[in-house]
Amino acid sequence: MLRLQSKQSSFHSVLYDKIPENHILKKITTVIDFSFINDLLKDSYSERFGRPAKEPELMCKLLFLQHLYNYSDEQMKAEAELNLAFMYFLGLNPEDSLPDKSLLSKFRTQRLGENTLDEMMTEMARQCVEQGILQGKSVSIDATHIEANTKKKTPERLMKHLARNIIHTYERETGQSLENLPEVPDYQEIADHREAKAVMKDYLLNVMNQVEKQASNHNQNTKESIQKAQKILADPKFINQKGIRSLIDEDARVGRKSRTQDFYGYKTEFVMTTKERIITSVRTSDGAYTDGSYAKEMLAQTLRSNMTITEVYGDKACFRKSILDDIKSLKAHPYIPVSSLVYRLDESQFTYNKDADEWQCSQGNITEKKKYFRTKGKDGGREGYKYYFGLKQCKACPLHDECAKKRARRLLVVGVNTAEFYEISQHQKSEAFKEKYKKRASIEGKNAELKRFHGLSRTRGYGLLSASIQSKLAAVAVNIKRIAAASSFFMYIWLKSFYYTLYLGLAIKSKKKTLVFHWSRTVLVNQ
Repeated sequence: MLRLQSKQSSFHSVLYDKIPENHILKKITTVIDFSFINDLLKDSYSERFGRPAKEPELMCKLLFLQHLYNYSDEQMKAEAELNLAFMYFLGLNPEDSLPDKSLLSKFRTQRLGENTLDEMMTEMARQCVEQGILQGKSVSIDATHIEANTKKKTPERLMKHLARNIIHTYERETGQSLENLPEVPDYQEIADHREAKAVMKDYLLNVMNQVEKQASNHNQNTKESIQKAQKILADPKFINQKGIRSLIDEDARVGRKSRTQDFYGYKTEFVMTTKERIITSVRTSDGAYTDGSYAKEMLAQTLRSNMTITEVYGDKACFRKSILDDIKSLKAHPYIPVSSLVYRLDESQFTYNKDADEWQCSQGNITEKKKYFRTKGKDGGREGYKYYFGLKQCKACPLHDECAKKRARRLLVVGVNTAEFYEISQHQKSEAFKEKYKKRASIEGKNAELKRFHGLSRTRGYGLLSASIQSKLAAVAVNIKRIAAASSFFMYIWLKSFYYTLYLGLAIKSKKKTLVFHWSRTVLVNQ
């Protein structure tokens, strides 16, 4: 039962005067009103039945502090009971007690959802826009990887564990030992990796068949363990080591850091304002996630905070036609480098004339005919255009035999978006684009901050939901730091403007004396 308690200050609250005014937790309370959290989560509580629950605002603030200072549940409770700044931020009196650490875990797993955290981030950003702290109109998109809280295992080892789980589940459920079970193969002594996988697969299938014969219709847990093993074996990615790699964390996947490095875990993608460096949206997926897939919905969430987006920055992974179109639909300009994976054209050999819709080769020959084509294949096929160079030009060209080869004239085959990407690539060579793109560098520092100081280098729990909640709480934590810092700078600019305006007014009115204002004192100067 949710019962909101009055927050009347006690006599001991005078101790909060010891907290410096520039403390991050004291600044953030003057900028962000967190009371909206109670209204956001009130539907998850009963209004009339049950024991009185702790306020959602209090529990969320505890989670914010936990990720702000990278504490465990036990450390969070211990530190909050002794830290005046923590108690002040939580809205408690110094003598009040804190909820047990088990309540923090239950609240995180049972009350707090991904959509709720999204709404919290949006509301915090909206309040910053309303107060003038968040004034930037450009955002950056980037993704970072998170290592799973478990080791990846080979298919052979996983199949051995699956067989063992089926056997143990049956014995616990029936209280009987299985008979006529095949001997467990020693797959580590098999040199050929493919042969080892085949041997362990046969072993697992034999175990499943033996257990199915001896199990009855009442052994529901045993049947579920067998169905789980069958589902894993049916996935072709499993044998190829691209699917499930751990029974503890079944959602984690192997992803690529670069051409030579991989990782095992999850990917978190986020949108951040380039000027204030405040994160406005976060999405998490498994390690095999393709960067930029959530760009559209993350930009939509950013707009719900009443922000205006005129510029979007990203890396080459975001250079895709769908993402570029989504950015243009917002009437924003994309600053994303051209990717060689989607734009494969040797610009030293060909140039494009947009008005005439024709290509020119390095020898000055021009295309005369264009033809659309579309092919079908297992990967979905390909579509594009075939540009034919002039027959007479090619025959007279000294490089005819080298370029045209067996054809009478040269043929240029391009993708359906190549002409558009060519125009973009030419614009990106300008100094104006290069200077603008420097803004994106700030997001790399945010990646490092999340990993080094807020625990986002490794997941704390298991599963995609746990990783997603951890990512969003870490984003809220870094936002609290940035909002507090940005509010101080905003106040500095406001005071500077106020004093300068006052100084000009007094200087005009005074004939003999002028007041010169400084930040810490006022000096009377005789003319």
